[in-house]
Amino acid sequence: METPLTQREALQTPRPKRIRTFTASHNEILMLDAVARYHGFSKSATITSLVKKEFWRIFPQGTGEVRPDPGARVVIGGPERAP
Repeated sequence: METPLTQREALQTPRPKRIRTFTASHNEILMLDAVARYHGFSKSATITSLVKKEFWRIFPQGTGEVRPDPGARVVIGGPERAP
C-alpha cells in the first residue's frame, strides 16, 4: 500500500495537462481572442490566468483542497466589498 503524498509533494508532482472544452458565444470568443492578444497569451493561458486571479480574490487563504503555495504572501482582511 502506498503512503499518501504530503501537500508539498502533491504540489511538486508533475501531472499531465488535460484538454478540456467549454461553450461560448461567438462574441465571447472574440472577447477572449482580444484579451489573449492584448496580454500576448494563448486563449488557454488567458482563461487559466483569469480563473486564478478570480479564485485568489475570492479565497485569499485558499480552500480545503487548494492551498496557497509555500512562501506565498496571504493578506487577511483587505478592502471591504460591497454587498
